[in-house]
Formats: sequence, C-alpha cells, structure tokens
Amino acid sequence: MVKLQRIAKASITIYLTIVAVQANELKAQISWCPARPSAGTVVSNPLDLYSRNGVLKAAFTMRSTLATYLEECFIYQSSNGAVEAPTLRLNPGDQLTLDLTNRLSYVPPSPFQQGPPPPPAVQGTTAAPVHKMSTMSMRSTANDPCSGGTMVATSTNIHFHGLNIPPVCHQDDVLNTDIENTDPAFEYNIQIPANDPPGMYWYHPHLHGFSTLQVNGGASGVLIINGMEKLKPQVAGLPERVFIIREQFTNPNSWIAGPYELTLNYQPAIYPTAAAPVIQMQPGVKEFWRVANASSQAFLSLQVTIGAVAQNLDVIALDGVPTTQDNSVTSINLPPAGRAEFIVKGPAAGQTAAFWQSGFNTGPIGNPNTAQELAVLQPTANAKEPPAMPAASPAPKIPQRFAGLINQTPTATRKLYFAEASNGTNGPTEYFITVDGQTPKVFSMSDPPAITTQVGAVEDWTIENRSGETHAFHIHQLHFLLLSSSGVANPDPELIDTVIVPAWSGTGAYPAVKLRLDFRDPEIAGTFVYHCHILDHEDGGMMAKIQVNPK
Repeated sequence: MVKLQRIAKASITIYLTIVAVQANELKAQISWCPARPSAGTVVSNPLDLYSRNGVLKAAFTMRSTLATYLEECFIYQSSNGAVEAPTLRLNPGDQLTLDLTNRLSYVPPSPFQQGPPPPPAVQGTTAAPVHKMSTMSMRSTANDPCSGGTMVATSTNIHFHGLNIPPVCHQDDVLNTDIENTDPAFEYNIQIPANDPPGMYWYHPHLHGFSTLQVNGGASGVLIINGMEKLKPQVAGLPERVFIIREQFTNPNSWIAGPYELTLNYQPAIYPTAAAPVIQMQPGVKEFWRVANASSQAFLSLQVTIGAVAQNLDVIALDGVPTTQDNSVTSINLPPAGRAEFIVKGPAAGQTAAFWQSGFNTGPIGNPNTAQELAVLQPTANAKEPPAMPAASPAPKIPQRFAGLINQTPTATRKLYFAEASNGTNGPTEYFITVDGQTPKVFSMSDPPAITTQVGAVEDWTIENRSGETHAFHIHQLHFLLLSSSGVANPDPELIDTVIVPAWSGTGAYPAVKLRLDFRDPEIAGTFVYHCHILDHEDGGMMAKIQVNPK
C-alpha cells in the first residue's frame, strides 16, 4: 500500500510538473511580443539603430502572439530590453548585416488560403483564367532557406521595400527565400548603393500567401538612408519624427480581413472609442515628419488641421526619393506601402490641432477607408522635441540613381491590367495582374516570368484597372516616374515605387496610369515581382514575375 501511495504521489508530482511547464510555456507565448503602447499616450519615435564605420549589424527574432489581436513582431534586444521594429539608419554605401531568427508559432485555425472554387467569369476580360492556387515548392536542399520551401504561416522572409538592391537570396529575394521557424539565424547582408536617394524605406515580410497575415500582425519597420539635409537644406536642424501607420484586425484569420483599426507607432488610433494618440510639440515649431503607410490595405489621405482648417504641408520626399519640385499641399494621398516626408508647422499655444486620415474613396466595391483622427497635436512649452536633423552640408557629387530618366527614350512599351474574379459567397475573390494579350491567371510561384527585359532598358508601362476597386501597383528593385493618370499628363513627374490606380466605375474607359521604368542599373539583374500592394490581393494572386537579363 505504501509503495502504491509513493507511486501515486510521484505520478501526481510529474503531472503537476508537466502542467507547470505547459503553463510557463503558455505564459511565454503570451508575452513573446513586447507590450505595445496604450491608447491616449504620447507618441515616441521608434528606437534608432545607427551604422558605425560603414556597418550596421543587428539581430532580430520574429515571434507571434494571439491576444486581443494577432501580433507578429520583429524583436531587437536592446540594452533596455526587448524592442519592437527599430528604425535602421544607414548612409549611402553602408553595409547592413541583419540576422533574422524565425520563431513564429501562430497557425490560423483553418487554412488561410482557401481552395479554388469553380471557374468564374473575370471582370474586365473574356479570357478564361487558369485556377491554380499559389504555392511554394518543397525545399530542394535540406535546411537551405535559399531553395524555396513550403508555404506555411510560420515561415517568413524580409522584403526591403524601395531599396534598389539585387533580387538574390540574403539580399532582397522573395521568390526563393523561405526561413522556417526551425532554421538557425538567417543573415541578410546588403550594401546600400552609394547612389541610392536619401529617404524613408521600410522592411516587412513577403512570404507569398501569408504576407497579409504577418504585416497585419505588425511585423514592419523603417529603414532610413541618411543625407536628406544635403539635397533638401530646408529640413536641416528640424526636429525629426518617424510615424508608422499600421492596421490591426479583429479577425486575422479571414481571407478578406474584417473590420480594422489604424495604429500610430503601434498605439491604437480609434478615437472616440478610446483616447487618441498624443503628439506633443513646442508651440509654433516646424518639424520634419516621415510617415510610412505600413498597412496591408488602407489608402490614406493625410492632413494636419488647426481648428477645422487643413494646414500646408511642404513635401520633401515621396517613397524615399527627394522631390524635384517644392510643393505645398493640404493633403497627401498614400497607398498601402507609400511614404511621405514633409515639413509641418505646429499649432500655437492654446490652439486645437490634429493629425488625420481624412478618408479615401476606393471605388464601388473597394474597402471603406473612412476618416479617422490619428493623433491630437498638443502644443506645450514643456514638450520634449525628438532629435533634430543634421545641419546642412554640400550635396553629394555622385549622380543619384534614376537621374535623367524623364529625358530617356523608352526602348519598349507595355500594357498591363488589374482584374478580379468574383466567386459569390462560396469562396474568396481571385485577383489578377495581366500583360495585355496574355491569359489572366492566379499567380503561382512556379510561373515563368510574365515579362522579360534586360539591363539598359527604359520602358513605358500603362497599368489599367478593370475592377471596381482601387489598386496599388508596386514593383520591386526600382522606382518609376508617374507620367500620367487617366490620360492627364503629369507636368512634374516624381520618382515613386507604389502608385494608386483608380477604380473603374463600371462604365466607360478603364482608369489607367502611365509609368516610366528604369532598368539601366546592372544591380537589379535577376527575377523579381510586381504586384498590387493591397496584400490580400497579392496573396490572392495579383502578382507576376519579371526577368531582367544582364547585358
């Protein structure tokens, strides 16, 4: 009897130990992502990591937490503890070495990508689509993240959005780079081109099929190439703010993500449901704001108001490239992935001011992008201003990348179009981006390139929208000039990497933008992608490959 009691006691002890271990593991999972700011608190810049002696070396761990919202986070261990998504600051010509350890654990309770329904008719075309869901092949080499892999929610990679760097593994490849949560640390090793424009870029996961899930979870951060004050001396000495606008979804597992909330540097911007974020400023001071739209689907129209009056915003750069013209506007439209850098003059003491998303109409079947107060501007003499931009200094003598593109004669012209296939209530909408004359199809990782060109080419592309919702065209590895929109010539085209393509009303001509693309730099030789940057559209098939052959 005593022996049996001892065995029972030992069994209970083992059981309790297992329960305690499981509880600790669960507790660890809950706290895997650092705590994000509470509503109504003062907004701060993300932590800055600076290059030293031409090198910035950092290590991130990517983790996931399912709390009120799904959180997917890039964690950097600073001297003060875990920090989420720091800002990477480098100079032209610097080296970035970023080690990424993937420890994602969250798996949706049902397949995030649903199986294909019966073939529907494609809006905007009469061609029959090929119904093949996007997949990644099994790894061709064991434990080699550069050889592709299975498309699962716990795999990941990083796209350095806007950087003009080679589309190869360990740099900016998203077609074959698949880092699994069992892999050791994966090293990204990137040299910032010496002629890349100074400005705001950003990094985010780009695992096809799950980019929506991971970006909606908040896995994104900013990369800044220093030197803006050399080309735009009006920003020299101004306090510099970095704002990242993201989304968080009440149902992260839905193919068509449900209602969302905007956040500002991870703080909920949901007034009047909760207090708005607070930006404290010295009364009447000018500041240099750098704003990234890191949402997966929100189109933003940014305004700063004093009272009810929208204030002038002096635009300095778009999508990381200093503008050629000095423009003062009262609103700035940003598609998903777009960035804007501008000068703001704050309110005087006693004035009421706010930072707004004033609303954006995305068309008859587009997602609602309603007005939302992003933050209140609080003028106070005790405000702690962020660090200032450096003093003005001479502009670099090296020509900036894409210089003189407007004067180049195009070597080829192409027409592409966005289209959608509605599946009623039985499945998700299918999305297509198609070269005119080719058959529309849902993108598959095994697809051959839809376009082939070569280093040295300069091409004019017309991008039509044959669907009833606005899209956002983005191409990797390069910027382009917006020459015209819906037939109206742009008198002062600026370099951007993501452009709004307006929705089709259902009658009349399809809206279109005309772009000039620059393939002259040999560093971009290789195969990469272009797609809609509404990420559930990209995950749903609105993407294709382009192959740029060397000379």
